[in-house]
Amino acid sequence: MNRRVVVTGMGVVAPNGIGLDHFHAAQCKGESGIRHIAKLEELKFSCQVGGVPELSGEVLNKYMTALEQRMIVANSIRYGVVAGLMAWEDAGLSVNEEARRPDAGIIFGAGISGVDKFREAIYKVDELNVRRLGSTVVINTMASGISAFLSGKIGAGNQVTTNSSACVTGAESISMAYQRIKHGYADCMLAGSTSEDGPYIWGGFDAMRILNRTCNENPAAASRPLSQSAKGFVPGSGAGALVLETLESAENRGATIYAEILGEFTNSGGHRDGGSMTAPNGKAVQDCILGAINQAKISPGEIDYINGHLTATTKDGFEIANWKQALGVTPENFPLINSTKSTIGHCLSASGSIEAVATILQLKNAVVYPSINCEDLHEEVLSEINSSAVAQQLVNKNIEIAVSASFGFGDVNGCLVLRRL
Repeated sequence: MNRRVVVTGMGVVAPNGIGLDHFHAAQCKGESGIRHIAKLEELKFSCQVGGVPELSGEVLNKYMTALEQRMIVANSIRYGVVAGLMAWEDAGLSVNEEARRPDAGIIFGAGISGVDKFREAIYKVDELNVRRLGSTVVINTMASGISAFLSGKIGAGNQVTTNSSACVTGAESISMAYQRIKHGYADCMLAGSTSEDGPYIWGGFDAMRILNRTCNENPAAASRPLSQSAKGFVPGSGAGALVLETLESAENRGATIYAEILGEFTNSGGHRDGGSMTAPNGKAVQDCILGAINQAKISPGEIDYINGHLTATTKDGFEIANWKQALGVTPENFPLINSTKSTIGHCLSASGSIEAVATILQLKNAVVYPSINCEDLHEEVLSEINSSAVAQQLVNKNIEIAVSASFGFGDVNGCLVLRRL
C-alpha cells in the first residue's frame, strides 16, 4: 500500500504569534518574539532573553475547561493541546464526546514536561510529605502526557504515542505519522511536538555557554542565524501541530489541502566522522537530505525553498556547505533559504513542527519569510552561496516544492519534502 498523504489542518503556538493568522502575519513582517525575561536576570543567567508564547485566558478557555486548566499546569502540555486542537478544528474535524475514532491516531513529541511540578514534588518527597503530592504530578510530568491528553480530547483510537529526539522531535513525529498513513495503518493522524520553557529547562544550555549572552538589552536582535555576529542560539518554546490524512479522504470530505508530503527521512550520524552529542556528522546530514529527496522522487533542482535548521551557532556555515554538497548546486542556483529561528528562537523539541507549519504557510501563501538579523552574512556562508539565496526581506514567490529540515542534539537528523497542492 502506498497512499498519498496530505496536510489538511495546522495549529501553532509560537513566541511571536498564537494561531495561523497571527503567526503568518508576524513572520511576514519579520517580527521577533524574543523578549527579556526578568526571572533569568534574577537567577543571574548569562542569556536573559527567550521566546515564550503568550497564551491568553481567552485562548485557554476555548480549548481547555476550567478543571483541565487546574489539573494541567505544564506549559508544554498546554501549548500542545492548544496547537493540536487548533489543527483539528482547522481541518474541519469535529469532536464527538461519545465516539472513539479507530482510524485516527496521535504522534505528538515532547522533550521534557512539567519541570516546575517535578521540582515541587522532589521537595515534598525530600521533606517526607509524599502524601501531599496530590494527584496531578504524574499527568503533568510524564513524557506522554501531551499525546494522552489530546487523545482524550478528540477520541483518537489508533496509535497514540509521544516521541522524543531533541531538535528533530517535530520532524520525526510528522515522519512517523506520514508512514502510518502511507502504509495503511491509519487514515488520519494528528502530528506535532511541544516544548517546555523556563530556567530549569534552559539552565543547562546557559551553563554550556552556547546561548547568546550579548543581546540582553536588545532581545529582538539576539537570534542571529547565518550572521557573522551570531553568538549562540536563543531558547524558545511553543508547539506546532498538523493533521495528516489520505488524499482520498481529504478530497471526499472537501477539506482544504495545504500541502502534500512527498517524502521524509530520518537518520543518525552515530557520533562518527566528526559527529558527537553536540556536533553533526556532515555525511549523515547529506544522506538525510538525499534520502528525503529520493523518497519524494524529485530532483534537487526542483526544490524552490529550504527552511534550514540554522540555529545561530558556529555550525550554520557547515549546514549550508552540507546543503550545497547534497544538492549538487552552485552558488548561483542555490534555492532560497531562511531560518524561522531568527524570529522565534530555537524552540527545542517544538522547533521541527513549528518550522513545518511555517514552511507550509509559505507554500500556501506564495511567500518566503525574511530571515532577520543576518545583514552581516557569515563569511563561511558567503564562501558557499550567493547572498541573494538568503531571504532577508519578504519575497513574493510561487513555491512548488520546499524542504523543512532539523539537525539535532545527539547527531540526529530529519527532513520533510513538501509540495503545494
